[in-house]
Amino acid sequence: MGTPYPNPISPSETRIGWVGIGVMGFAMASRLLSAGYALTFYARNPSHPNALALQSQGATQAQSPAQLAQLSDVLFTMVGHPSDVRPLLLDAILPALRPNSVAVDTTSSHPELARTISSQARALGAWAIDAPVSGGDVGARDGTLAIFAAGEKKVVEWLHPIFSILGKETYVGPAGCGQSCKIANQITIGANLVGVSEGLVFAKRAGLDPKQFVEGIREGAAGSKALEIFGERMIEGDFRPGGFTEYMVKDLGMGVDVVEGGNDDDVVVLPGASLWKQLFTSMVANGQGKLGSQGVISVIERINGMNQ
Repeated sequence: MGTPYPNPISPSETRIGWVGIGVMGFAMASRLLSAGYALTFYARNPSHPNALALQSQGATQAQSPAQLAQLSDVLFTMVGHPSDVRPLLLDAILPALRPNSVAVDTTSSHPELARTISSQARALGAWAIDAPVSGGDVGARDGTLAIFAAGEKKVVEWLHPIFSILGKETYVGPAGCGQSCKIANQITIGANLVGVSEGLVFAKRAGLDPKQFVEGIREGAAGSKALEIFGERMIEGDFRPGGFTEYMVKDLGMGVDVVEGGNDDDVVVLPGASLWKQLFTSMVANGQGKLGSQGVISVIERINGMNQ
């Protein structure tokens, strides 16, 4: 195809690569396949059910991340931790990308790592965009994700036809800003999840019907996306993951524990986020790290002796 950027994106011309086919990545890749894009993916376990499902939808499986990079115009990654992102992108994918191809990391990762990836991509003649997402499994399935896109603005604009299938992108600044935005997002959603949990626990103890309580506050100031997505799941004890709790702990940790620049001006005092992190960490310590973060209600219930 030659160099894809700035050639316009189209399903008939643009070859998409994908790494990371968990709950979120699988749903996102499936949407791109449904939109008519040719998609090749790499999976560490080629016989994983999601790998087989993607193949049944028309996707092709690559033998290695490097081979995938050679076959892709735009290559998405959606993996777990910065420790997964670093070797995958810096050591395997970027050196194999063709000139002017674009790597898009949707993993919730570290801002400084995103800047390093962007710099190395440009040195190798390619581009890298950090574009973590929010919206959970429902947003990934329905194409309503919030996408925090950062890096070269013109490249983000060029990617709009793909992003629009996955959700709504917002350009938030130069490389690394997407990851900083996601950390701030997690601080906010953590507060929402803890608030909904405590409201439900109080309502139950007060003798209210939890579903009537949620319906009653839905349209008021206490209404939120978190309430819409997770309220009923919390009531039903449905803690299937849209995103793992251990990832919430990782994301909050990057906000609470990490000072990037190493000087006093970089310190941000976040007492609430520190508390949310402790509550989600208690889920991990209780063996619930692979459950959805809405399971934090079980921590509040446990403190109140309600799920002994």
